[in-house]
Amino acid sequence: MTNPELPVVLNLYAEIAPGGLFRLLQRSLGAKVRDGIYTPRVVIWMMIMQRLQGRGTLAGAVEQLAQGRLDGLLSRCKRVRENRIALSTGGYCQARQNLPRLLMERSVEEILQRLRNHLGGRLLLAQRPAYVLDGSSLRMDHSAVQSEQYPPAPSWYGESHWPIIRVVVLHDVETGMAEQPRWGPMYGSGAVGEQALAEKTIDCLPAGAAIIGDRNFGTFAMAYAMHQRGHAPVIRLTDVRAQKLQAGPLNQPGDYAVEWKPSRWDRAKHDQLPADAAIAGRLIVARVGRGKSAQGLYLFTTLSIPAEEVVALYGKRWNVETDLRSLKQTVRLQHLNVQSVDLMEKELLAALLAYNLVRAIMCLAARSAGIEARQLSFTWAYNIVQDGISNALAGSTVNEQVHRLERIVALVSRCRLPNRKERRSFPRRVWGRGQSFPSMGEKTK
Repeated sequence: MTNPELPVVLNLYAEIAPGGLFRLLQRSLGAKVRDGIYTPRVVIWMMIMQRLQGRGTLAGAVEQLAQGRLDGLLSRCKRVRENRIALSTGGYCQARQNLPRLLMERSVEEILQRLRNHLGGRLLLAQRPAYVLDGSSLRMDHSAVQSEQYPPAPSWYGESHWPIIRVVVLHDVETGMAEQPRWGPMYGSGAVGEQALAEKTIDCLPAGAAIIGDRNFGTFAMAYAMHQRGHAPVIRLTDVRAQKLQAGPLNQPGDYAVEWKPSRWDRAKHDQLPADAAIAGRLIVARVGRGKSAQGLYLFTTLSIPAEEVVALYGKRWNVETDLRSLKQTVRLQHLNVQSVDLMEKELLAALLAYNLVRAIMCLAARSAGIEARQLSFTWAYNIVQDGISNALAGSTVNEQVHRLERIVALVSRCRLPNRKERRSFPRRVWGRGQSFPSMGEKTK
C-alpha cells in the first residue's frame, strides 16, 4: 500500500522497491538479513537522495533520516522505536561500504524491471521497444588503486590526474529512461572498447528490441551480436562499409536487400564468429540535410517497417546526447567523489536510479497531461522534484502534503520544451570545458 505521506520520488521508490524485495535478494545471494537502521533499502534510497539534492552531502542525507522523513522505509528495530538515530555520518558511511556490490546490481536490475512494468504505455514500433546505444566517459577522484584499475588519460606532458571510466548505456527512445550500464577502463593495457561493453549492455534488454547506434557501432560484429540476441539493429554505416556491402556505388536513395557477411578483418578481430555467420537485412540509403550540408545516410536494419520510418527512427538518436548530459551534469555523475572502485560502482548505479526515478515521474506527468514524455525538460522537472521533496514534507497535515505532491506532478507536466518553428540563426557548436588540476606541492604518487 502506497503511503500518501511520503514525498513523490520516495513514494514511487517505496512502491517499486518494497522491503521484501531486498530481503529476498539478500537470501538469494547468501547474505545475512539483519534488522537495523541502515538496511539495504534505506542505504540505496539515501544514496539516491544525495543525487537528488543540490549539495548531495552525507550529512544532509543523515539529517533527513534523523528528522523522520524516511520513516516509511525504516525497519522497526529498537533504535528506531526509541527514536535514537544519531546525526553522525559514520554509520551511514560504513553501511555504504558494507553494501555488497552484487546486491546493489541485482537491486538495480529488479527496480528497473519494476519501473518498466509500472510505466507500461504504448510503444513506437507496434509493441517493439526501441533503445539508443551510446558511450561516454566519467572521472573519479585520484588514488593509487583507482589509477591502477582506471588509468588517467595520456597527454603530451605525461599522464593526467583523474582516473577515467568508459561507460556504455542504453536509453529508451520514448521515455528517456536508462538501462543498467556497463563500464571499464578507457586507457591503459586493460582498456576496453565501446563495442565490447555494448555487447554486454544489450543482454539486459527485453526480447525483440530495436537498437539504434551510430557509425561507431556500425560493424558486422555488433550487428551480429544484436541479431543473435533477437534484437533488430538500426545502425549507421560508413560510406566505405556501405559500398562494400552493396558491392557498388550508392549515388541514389533506395532500399536494398543485402546479406551481410564478415570480412577477413572482422574475422581477424573476432575469431569467435562461426564460419557461416551472416545477417539478412536491408541497406537503406537516404539524403539528410539541406543544400551544401546534405550528406548520405546509410542504415543497416532487419526491421520490416517502411524505409522512411527507419530513417525517422534513427533521427531520434540525437535524444541520447541530451540524456547523457542530464545523466552526467544534472545528476552530477560526470565526476565521482569516491576513494574506492567498489564505492564508485555503487554510486554510479545510485545515480542511474535517481535519474530514472525523475524520468518515471516525468512519464506519469506527461501521461496525465496527454503529451509525450520527450516534450518535457528533464532539468526543469529535476529542479521541481528536488525542491518539492522538502516542501511536501513541510505540510502540517497529511491532506496538505498530498496536495503538495499533486502540485509537484502538475508542475512537472508544465515543463514543456519550446517548439522551434524556425531553424537556429546560428550554428550549433560544442566548446570544450577546461579542467583544472588540484593544487599540490608535489606530484601525487
